[in-house]
Amino acid sequence: MVIDIPNQVMEQIRLTPTELKLELAVYLYEKKRLTLGQAKRLAGLGQIAFQKALASRDVYIHYEMSDFEKDLESLGIELKR
Repeated sequence: MVIDIPNQVMEQIRLTPTELKLELAVYLYEKKRLTLGQAKRLAGLGQIAFQKALASRDVYIHYEMSDFEKDLESLGIELKR
């Protein structure tokens, strides 16, 4: 899919196409419309670089209790309740 954004708009927002893709990826990740993996691919960044971009914008990694439990399970650690 190709999205056509007029040059005038790009000049007004003062972002390069690469910067715009990053901003879109961050926004969609923050709104939980993309996973971390999907968003970093959209931005064209590696894991650490994308996480740094999130942190610089005060956007936090989505990590729920269920994610923590899965991580513990994969490590062979039982969660005591």
